[in-house]
Amino acid sequence: MMLDYQSLLLALGVSAACLMVTLFGTWFSRRTDSFLLTLAISLCLVVAGIAVYSTFSAQSGLAPAAIAYALFMIGFSTIYAASVQFRIGMSPWRLAGTLSFVSLALGLPLILAGLDGLGLIIMNVLTATLLVGTGCQYWTARKEAHGPLLGMVILYCVSGFSFALCAGVLIADGRLSLGEPPVNWAENLNIGICIAGMTGIGALSLALHQWRMAALHRHEAMTDALTGLINRRALFDQYGGRKLSVSTAVIVFDIDRFKSINDRFGHSAGDEVLKLFAQDMLSEMLAEGAAARLGGEEFAMVVGEVMPGRAERIANAVRMRFAARDIFIDGKLVRCTVSGGVSVGTPEGQPFETVLNLADAALYEAKGAGRDRVEIASYLRSVPPAPDSRTSA
Repeated sequence: MMLDYQSLLLALGVSAACLMVTLFGTWFSRRTDSFLLTLAISLCLVVAGIAVYSTFSAQSGLAPAAIAYALFMIGFSTIYAASVQFRIGMSPWRLAGTLSFVSLALGLPLILAGLDGLGLIIMNVLTATLLVGTGCQYWTARKEAHGPLLGMVILYCVSGFSFALCAGVLIADGRLSLGEPPVNWAENLNIGICIAGMTGIGALSLALHQWRMAALHRHEAMTDALTGLINRRALFDQYGGRKLSVSTAVIVFDIDRFKSINDRFGHSAGDEVLKLFAQDMLSEMLAEGAAARLGGEEFAMVVGEVMPGRAERIANAVRMRFAARDIFIDGKLVRCTVSGGVSVGTPEGQPFETVLNLADAALYEAKGAGRDRVEIASYLRSVPPAPDSRTSA
């Protein structure tokens, strides 16, 4: 039976080592999801713990049990910290260190004092708690990727339950000192579940990494890298084909004489101006709507739930905010202005593309009328403005 148990330990160690190498290789190839590196480090500790624990016997004394206990507790604490790192992006090491310290303080002195049976009970209970806690962390983050994360929750919780069974059998046995590894049906079941669970968790971790990479690529494809606003493609994906009612407006902006800024101060200065204008747009954004960079120095806002005249006031607020901004380039104060055009949907609904084109035409009227101004689409000029809900409130 001891040979079978040692064979199971060997299989578990090989499985954990293979997963460790796979996770490290995946992280090393892109170095994006740092939680994969944390998991690889934790598995390295667990593999080392398995190797040391396999030497624990009546002849070896309690040193292997104490060292294995320390490696296991640090490893499983780091696995939990990796799940927190995945969920909120924090550095895992302080949390892993705190949990490791508490775990070592609870069980290690007992093993060194000869109460290895009690120490192993505590180890199994703590490991079960950490694994179930890890599952809870992934459960909290399940909206990001339902399939992979729900699978990981199940596997971590089942693995934790198997450690709880080991603790239960040791408690029922009632021996506080063992002098050698416990061999029973719960230990064998635990190792089998851990081998299967480790394989599944590894596959799901890699699937989750690919899921995140795909989401990152989608975000990059839809985002303007300079300003952080959505780009033209994302704007049309969101609104293209939709019909806009009178409560939704489109505002198009173009920074005045932007080419002269690039010519005088260089493109890096021009990039800074674009980023500052994007900030001013976002400062006037409503909850309903979107802000986008259409290309070059041209931007667009879609604002929803607005009364007639409100969109024009928003456009003028952006214009005045940008005109009042102090922009320093090479130690010189530079003032920049912007022109805007506004168009609104119709009661029966007007295609987004049509409303955008009308706003663009109004923009060029503003340019032709002297710049640093906002014009509304010609068909709106006979519509009386309504009170601003912000001032009336």
